[in-house]
Amino acid sequence: MMGWCEVGMMKVLVLSLVAGAVAAVRPSKLLPAAVPAVYVFGDSTLDVGNNNYLPGKDVPRADKPYYGIDLPGSGKPTGRFSNGYNTADFVAQALGFKKSPLAYLELKARKMLIPSAVTRGVSYASAGAGILDSTNAGNNIPLSQQVRLFESTKAEMEAAVGQRAVRKLLSASFFLVSAGSNDFFAFATAMAEQNRTATQADVTAFYGSLLSNYSATITELYKLGARKVGIVNVGPVGCVPRVRVLNATGACADGLNQLAGGFDGALRSAVAALAADQLPGLAYSVADSFGFTQASLADPLGLGFASADSACCGSGRLGAQGDCTPAATLCADRDRYVFWDSVHPSQRAAMLGAQAYYDGPAQYTSPVSFKQLARMRIG
Repeated sequence: MMGWCEVGMMKVLVLSLVAGAVAAVRPSKLLPAAVPAVYVFGDSTLDVGNNNYLPGKDVPRADKPYYGIDLPGSGKPTGRFSNGYNTADFVAQALGFKKSPLAYLELKARKMLIPSAVTRGVSYASAGAGILDSTNAGNNIPLSQQVRLFESTKAEMEAAVGQRAVRKLLSASFFLVSAGSNDFFAFATAMAEQNRTATQADVTAFYGSLLSNYSATITELYKLGARKVGIVNVGPVGCVPRVRVLNATGACADGLNQLAGGFDGALRSAVAALAADQLPGLAYSVADSFGFTQASLADPLGLGFASADSACCGSGRLGAQGDCTPAATLCADRDRYVFWDSVHPSQRAAMLGAQAYYDGPAQYTSPVSFKQLARMRIG
């Protein structure tokens, strides 16, 4: 965890993002794309509709109002867990695209997979997915399966345009990965159900499983042709409204945040070791969602937010005692809320985060920014 002096310094840097964030991340006229395509892997912070196509009553879906109420051009739910665009959309916009590539399952249903895969990219992200296959098992596309779907997509791409063209395309494309929050929620829930506090042995084993699976994901993507990988680490999951509401004072769960912060440090080291020792030619950027979000929550008013602890769409205390549905209470000004629902950031919060990762203060990305990563010449 960061000390308050460090957070204070970060606040100053975060404030500098506000004035130019909209222009930088949502340009009025798209610039030439910095990469030929974007391939997206992860959870609900990036999902643009895959879960709408999954069967089962327990599958998390954002397919009803008020989801999508501020989505440019439609104002309708599309599967994004946001009032509008999400992080994947804003990263894709910064890279020169109109928005995130479409969801894999939507492209398959519309028989558009290969046209999109070779000209724009594909999103495999799935709400509820974890780094571990066991996280919310049966109700999402886990990270490992997302990679397998990309593998099958690649085979179809090669059949359509040839191996050489696909190899060149993938080596220059941007691979965006964000997962882990659901694993931490599941771990905390399991401890609570057992009515015990996690031991150091529990944490060590948990971290070991997460890092092993994450490393396998990066390695497999590399073997399949990825050379530019942008990773968004796990944010301060103890500060989402759904967790805050469990505390009588509405405070963040510091223990859960410390658990996430410890993993983020280990992840950064693990990816650096992979790039240095095992995956020659891999270029990467780790975005610090944890640090950026902490700084934002430390001074929400400075960023134009009126609420940093409550859901805009929900019900009950902190808007976190009910889901975002057509019957939920909806805040009047969505841009003034850090959180859209009890877990996910609002469109504006996602926009500010994406700008920080793409071309913001250097401390929010390591070893390079997403912009620098996209512009690297590989091979």
